[in-house]
Amino acid sequence: MRDVSYYELSHHVRQALISATLGDTIEYDQLVGIIHHNVRLDPEEVAMLVTVLRALSGAVSCIDILHHRSLLSSICGMRLWNYGPDVMDALVELVVTLAGSNGKYVDLCLDMLVSNFIPPHNFLEILKQPRGLAKKDQVLMRVHSALKGIADVVPLAPSRLEQIVRERVPRVYDKEAQTVVYVENMLMLESGDMGEFVGNSMIFELMNRLRDLDVEIVWDEVLYDDPNSKGVFVMELEDLARPVDETEMDMDEPQKEYSGQKVLWGNVVAQKLDTLMDLTFDHLQFCFKSGRLLEVFEALLQSFQSTVLDTDKSKFAQFVMFFACSLDPEDCGTQFVSRLLEIFGSTVCSQDRRMSAVFYLASYLSRAKFLSTSYVTIILQSLVDWCYKYGKNQSGQISQTHHRVYYAGCQAVMYVLCFRMRSILATPELKTQLLNMPLEEIFKHGLNPLEVCLPSIVEEFLCQAKAAQLFTVSNDVFGSEMSRAFGGFRRLDVFFPFDPYLLKKSDRFIRPNFIYWSMVRTTYDDEDGDEDEDGDEDEDEDEDGDEDEKFGNKTDRKMQMPSRIRPFTSPESL
Repeated sequence: MRDVSYYELSHHVRQALISATLGDTIEYDQLVGIIHHNVRLDPEEVAMLVTVLRALSGAVSCIDILHHRSLLSSICGMRLWNYGPDVMDALVELVVTLAGSNGKYVDLCLDMLVSNFIPPHNFLEILKQPRGLAKKDQVLMRVHSALKGIADVVPLAPSRLEQIVRERVPRVYDKEAQTVVYVENMLMLESGDMGEFVGNSMIFELMNRLRDLDVEIVWDEVLYDDPNSKGVFVMELEDLARPVDETEMDMDEPQKEYSGQKVLWGNVVAQKLDTLMDLTFDHLQFCFKSGRLLEVFEALLQSFQSTVLDTDKSKFAQFVMFFACSLDPEDCGTQFVSRLLEIFGSTVCSQDRRMSAVFYLASYLSRAKFLSTSYVTIILQSLVDWCYKYGKNQSGQISQTHHRVYYAGCQAVMYVLCFRMRSILATPELKTQLLNMPLEEIFKHGLNPLEVCLPSIVEEFLCQAKAAQLFTVSNDVFGSEMSRAFGGFRRLDVFFPFDPYLLKKSDRFIRPNFIYWSMVRTTYDDEDGDEDEDGDEDEDEDEDGDEDEKFGNKTDRKMQMPSRIRPFTSPESL
């Protein structure tokens, strides 16, 4: 067979396309066959395919969406992953040229490129190998370059791209490798040249996917704080002291990685969420280092409000906000707190939404190690002022319908003080501010918040308040059942949004910034210390150093702070 010049082949391709519109499809069918054949191509076949693709790029004006359906289908069905660099470059050139030639082809071309976010199944197993990573880089570099090329010539392309990306997001139970590489591409869009146009929508879709995975994780039970159970207080310290079964561990990981913290084992959805959370945290860290975090945080905050805030079963997705705030407490953290305070004090938002906001706020103020005591005191003052003002305008008794937000606010105040009271009292100026807060007026009000709020929080708060001589209340003022009569879906006895993080891989981002109850020193710790010195109890010193010295080790505490829900010890694979 004689060599065919590019000019001759280009002319031949044009004639084949034109003949097909007139009913003569012989040469057209041969053309489609060349493109459709992609198995074990020899060098001559590769060269022919490259030439045909480039010839088609010069003949896009001859392509008709009605007469050349099979050709368009073959082009859109090509996977960059199956070819070498020359074919990939020629194919990308054709797709960009085709999209720019006629608006009818934009969606086809965008969809073809987005379909290449995920490799064929035979590539999934080698993605972590050097050759797999090299191939992924080659493909995705060209995919995103092509998307930008189309956006440059078709102004409406980014809006269509957003829709296509949303439609092609892997489902909850798709393979982890597929989901991870797809999310990687979403984050590449967010941080790349297309970020200006589609960045916010990628953040929203990412939070949607994290939320969807989160609510699929099944918990063994919700523990109620009543006299017949150990109560939710005991669980966090139980998890801390729980010995790790070697059968639960990945044997290539050091044991100390897991000892002292319960994690979710064997749950495939949890493992997938863990990987995506790790990927998300890493991306936020990259945004922080590149000076883009504040820009990204605006979209995160909006997506949190619309996606996570009102989700009752969310356990981990909210930690995206926690980590972002830990990177930039002054700007991102302040925005987060301000928005939660705004929602809590709103007269327009629903009661459930307002309760959710104040629980998030209390949990954040209590658990965030990166917040200064002075800042926590300022926000605490705002909560106290709201509760005091509300109580002054109310006279009457407990109401199951009218005062749910008030009780949530009171519980939030107590929860924060359980974690922060001693550190506040340690600073003279802040101590004066705390002593001047109308806490006694709030908690001895006729609406009886101590009777309604979670008994274990009330008990811990009263013990610390008594030791600090803030005020005293008899121990029989609160009941065990009343708190479950309030709050609807957000009952006062089960909702602590920033409970200890149980995903083992991504925990490395949260742990350094997180206050565990075992680290907290209460106002009555000195009394416990005296007992230890007298030999009545054995002192269990944590040798890890500065942080435990600052907050204290409390595994032998009588009062133990709440952990919202108890996970499976060994969850069944979903």
